[in-house]
Amino acid sequence: MNAADLGLPVDVPSTALFTDQYELTMLQAALRAGTADRRSVFEVFTRRLPEGRRYGVLAGVGRVLDAVENFRFDPAVLGFLRERSIVDEPTLEWLARYRFSGDIWGYPEGEVYFPGSPVLRVEGSFAECVLLETVILSILNHDSAIAAAASRMSAAAGGRRLIEMGARRTHELAAVAASRAAYVGGFDSTSDLAAGFRYGIPTVGTSAHAFTLLHDSERDAFRAQVETLGRGTTLLVDTYDVTEAVRTAVEIAGPELGAVRIDSGDLLLVAHRVRAQLDELGARDTKIVVTSDLDEYAIASLAAAPVDAYGVGTQLVTGSGHPTCSMVYKLVARAASADPKAPLVPVAKKSLGGKASVGGRKWAARRPDAAGVAEAEVVGTGPVPPELADHQLLVELVKGGDVVAREPLEAARSRHIAAREGLPMSAMQLSRGEPVLPTEYA
Repeated sequence: MNAADLGLPVDVPSTALFTDQYELTMLQAALRAGTADRRSVFEVFTRRLPEGRRYGVLAGVGRVLDAVENFRFDPAVLGFLRERSIVDEPTLEWLARYRFSGDIWGYPEGEVYFPGSPVLRVEGSFAECVLLETVILSILNHDSAIAAAASRMSAAAGGRRLIEMGARRTHELAAVAASRAAYVGGFDSTSDLAAGFRYGIPTVGTSAHAFTLLHDSERDAFRAQVETLGRGTTLLVDTYDVTEAVRTAVEIAGPELGAVRIDSGDLLLVAHRVRAQLDELGARDTKIVVTSDLDEYAIASLAAAPVDAYGVGTQLVTGSGHPTCSMVYKLVARAASADPKAPLVPVAKKSLGGKASVGGRKWAARRPDAAGVAEAEVVGTGPVPPELADHQLLVELVKGGDVVAREPLEAARSRHIAAREGLPMSAMQLSRGEPVLPTEYA
């Protein structure tokens, strides 16, 4: 249950200033030139995946829909723009009436993507579409980077539980978005209460080393925690001597002790020793949780260890070395004139250095092989081949300015699991490699 379910207010301020100044100066120039009303198509895509990654994960779509709904130039925002002389008065008057009235199509949240995949398509007048560029990219680039890292960690964990605990390693607002994206990517819970409140993500947490150090002895600290939180709590056992701490923990909580957490040392070795000790003490159902600067490689290295859950912080909320997906927002088609019936003309950037784009309003489909496993990402601008009609990826998200595809976060999480399972097995390899699917242009 989240804040909206409880009928509580959720802060939804205007997102209009989550943008770059040149979006507004382009608008002003286009209004003056008479081209602002030309029907336009913008697409979000990435030219390449981060080095060594085999697939991307789209996250943040739900947040994009919220941002589009709340993209409003209220009096305070307009006053700021006027005071700074960012744009002229006719432009300010236009902005005061701004409401996105176009259409948005895209890959549903949780879906995987590849280089060239048109993960989002925004259609409307040039003026109303161009203003959304920065806020859309800031959300999708951040959230998709976190979700991709989370997905790799989830695959490496092999079904063991994953706890997101990176709030203290990033900006306080980014931490909430990171928790959401990690949940989409396969994590099970978060330590961040703001994420639990806003998005209904399960929250967990018990104590830190400071709680043990506060008390006169480790025994006193454990007793206080068990008496307060119950025998099913998780006790942190590496403040002093791990072996002694485990013995004390079981003496106080009994075999009903929920879990012990290990936050330092050789996690593989210590986990084996702790498991053997817990079993000898009769606490066979007590779980082992490990933390300590984990990433997907460290998680994979613990596959043979008797670990039940992993807590991940820094590496997760920084995208495990790739904090952005390098997505771009490009104009790919525009009307020949401001006439609503004017035909769309494909346009594309032709610059050197690998930054060219492919013009035209695109569809995308994922072609399966005879066994039903994905074998190619197919992107085209003409008619969709009949054999791909049932495998198209884009869905309608916004129609005539109204959101038509809002869904529970659980749906995106489940979708990602299904999408990942539909990829070739090599997608799960952590070794560096090329995208697991080629992108073919039809």
